[in-house]
Amino acid sequence: MNSIWGVKDQRITPLDCTIRDGGLVNDHYFSVEFVRAVYEANVAAGVNYMEIGYKNSDRLFSRDANGAWKFCDEKDIRAAVGDNPTPSTKLACMIDAAKSDWKTAVLPKSQSVLSLIRVAFYDYQVDEAIEMIEDAYEKGYEVSANLMAVTVVEEKKLDEILERICKTPAQVVVIVDSFGSLTPFQTEYLTKKYVAYASEAGKEVGVHLHNNMQLAFANTLLAAQHGATRLDCSLGGLGRGAGNCPSELLLSVLNPENYKLRPLFECLEKEFVPLRQKIEWGPFHEYMLTAQSNVHPRAAIAHRKSLETRDKYTLLYDKLAEETKK
Repeated sequence: MNSIWGVKDQRITPLDCTIRDGGLVNDHYFSVEFVRAVYEANVAAGVNYMEIGYKNSDRLFSRDANGAWKFCDEKDIRAAVGDNPTPSTKLACMIDAAKSDWKTAVLPKSQSVLSLIRVAFYDYQVDEAIEMIEDAYEKGYEVSANLMAVTVVEEKKLDEILERICKTPAQVVVIVDSFGSLTPFQTEYLTKKYVAYASEAGKEVGVHLHNNMQLAFANTLLAAQHGATRLDCSLGGLGRGAGNCPSELLLSVLNPENYKLRPLFECLEKEFVPLRQKIEWGPFHEYMLTAQSNVHPRAAIAHRKSLETRDKYTLLYDKLAEETKK
C-alpha cells in the first residue's frame, strides 16, 4: 500500500503502548499468549519500542484484583518475550510517582530485558520524578519523563517543570494528553514549547494522546510535523476510555517503507476481534463530554459501565455542567 502522507523524518520512533494503556481497560488481565502475540506483531512490523506494562507497588495495588502487567515482574515479562528479546523492538515499562516502589522494583539493566523506563508524574510530583529518572538512568536504562494531565497545568508552572526536567538525564520528554482534550492548535503550541526546551538540552520530544475528541491520530501527525519524534500508538487504538492513536494508522504514514502493516492487521484479526467481545474501548460520546470539560475520563468510564446510565449522554452532560459551575 502507498502512504497517503509519508512523514519522511528518519528520527521518528513509534512506541506501542497497547499492553500498558490497554491494561487500564481490563485491570491488566492479558494472557501471556496475548502479550506475546502483540509483541511478535510489533517485531514483525518493525516497531521500535513496546511498552509492556507498569511496575506498580503490590503494597498499593492488589495482585488479586490486577493482572501481571500491573506489576511487570521480570519472570512475567520473560514468559511473554523470552530471555533474549529482539533488539530491534526495545521493551519499555512505566513507573508512576507515588505508585511504584521504584528503588527496588526497577532492577539494574544488566538483570532485565527492559531497555526504557518511562517515569509518569503529575505537576506536584516533580521532586520524586527527578529522583526516579536519575535512579533509572544510573541503573543503565534509557529514560523518558511523562508529565501527565498537561492540559490542566498552568503555563508558568509548565515552564518551570520543563526547565527542571530538561536538566535531568531523561532522553525524552513526553506531552501527555491524559484527558484527550487537546485541540490541534494546542498540540502545535505545546509541541513547539517542548521542542524549544528539549532541543536546547539535547533531548527528544514525545507525544501520548488519547482519542476522546477523535483527534489522537491527527494531533500525533501534527506534533511530528513540529518536531516530536517519539510517537505513542496502540493496536486498534486500545487504551483507557477512548483509547489512543491506532498503530495501524500511524505506521501507514510514518516512513512507510520502514514498517510492515500486515502483521498488525493479522494480530488485530486474530486477537482483537474476539477481545472486543469482552471489553470496550473507543471514542464514545461520554469520553467526548469529559474531554470537552477537560477532566479525567473516570466519570465517563463509570457512566458506560452502568447499564442504567450507558448512552444517556444528557445525564452526564448535565452532571459535568453542574460540576463545572462549582
